[in-house]
Amino acid sequence: MKAEIVAIGTEILLGEIVDTNSAWIAQHLPALGIDLNHTSVVGDNLDRVTGTLRRAWERSDLVVTTGGLGPTEDDLTRESIANLLGEEPHVVPELEERLRSFFSRRGIEMPETNIKQAWLIPSARVIDNPRGTAPGWWTERDGRVIVSMPGVPPEMERMWTHEVSPQLEGRSGSVLVTRTLKTAGLGEGTVDEMARPVFDMPGIGVGTYARADGVHLRIGAKAATREEAQQLIEPVERELDAIFGNAIWGRDEDTLEGFIARTLRERGQTVGALETATGGLLASTLSDAPEAGGSFAGGLVSPRSAEEFADVSAETAQAMAGAARERLGSDYGVGITASLEGDATVEQPGTFFVAVASPSGGRRSMKMVMAQGRAATKRRAITTALMLLRTSILEGE
Repeated sequence: MKAEIVAIGTEILLGEIVDTNSAWIAQHLPALGIDLNHTSVVGDNLDRVTGTLRRAWERSDLVVTTGGLGPTEDDLTRESIANLLGEEPHVVPELEERLRSFFSRRGIEMPETNIKQAWLIPSARVIDNPRGTAPGWWTERDGRVIVSMPGVPPEMERMWTHEVSPQLEGRSGSVLVTRTLKTAGLGEGTVDEMARPVFDMPGIGVGTYARADGVHLRIGAKAATREEAQQLIEPVERELDAIFGNAIWGRDEDTLEGFIARTLRERGQTVGALETATGGLLASTLSDAPEAGGSFAGGLVSPRSAEEFADVSAETAQAMAGAARERLGSDYGVGITASLEGDATVEQPGTFFVAVASPSGGRRSMKMVMAQGRAATKRRAITTALMLLRTSILEGE
């Protein structure tokens, strides 16, 4: 089944909004066995939207649109689909009543411009949208489908997950199942070389991808059913587990902070953080993990002007890690100190040191230098600190 995504909105063309919707949908199509061949972006112009949809309709089995379902004059997705198929939109009384009730429950009188959100054409049916006023359209004719969803990401994602995806399952005659193994402490070339024994195993594909939290190994298998694909993946996953051992820290949606929180909670241990320059970002990340309850002792932020932590060095980071343990009463302490672009009297901006103090009294640190701006340096410092903390926890030091 061939698919195309069309993102509709002048604000996307002008770069005022980043089109995250297309990337999100593209990530979810393979699991349905659907091949994405094209993506397009088109502004809010009736002729151009209609023309873009016509090209997509002629070369694809499935066209997925986002945006253009609002109540204003420049929301033109419905009109464009009607133009494409030569059908006349009409107001559906049940949809109109739903819309008026939506506004009434909020004590607001519905603007009459919203009535277009109650339109349908003969070839379309409604896709429910409990998160907003814009219902989607499922338009089907001549064996082809146009799925039209709102441009607001939470509305689109909910609609896809609960309404669209279940209706597309089985249409392609196959499914693609993937499994991602996440590694730490190894370069992409090393991971690729170590994984070579599984590259030629039948029925699967394996790829390596460098990410902020390490190198990922993605296993993919296409089969008639999800169960058959999973059976192809399982022996490959077992082989990779045997090859990489503890270098694999997580799978699929796992996060480093989640791994750390889960492991510490299982051991009855805690971690605390003391930061300069990163402004509490590490503490925020550690506390964001759903498993953080009971494992996160707290976080402290020290101004760079504080005399005891003024120097950006490995020694300072180690002292901060020890201070975090001492002041917060945690088993592990993490310290981060950095010099960022724009800081006064900084000789080498983008330099940061992270350190971990462990229950045994041991301390280890790492230094990195980046030249990608303040925000990127902060994010990399957090990831590096999490990696170092993971290693310390696993090694018990």
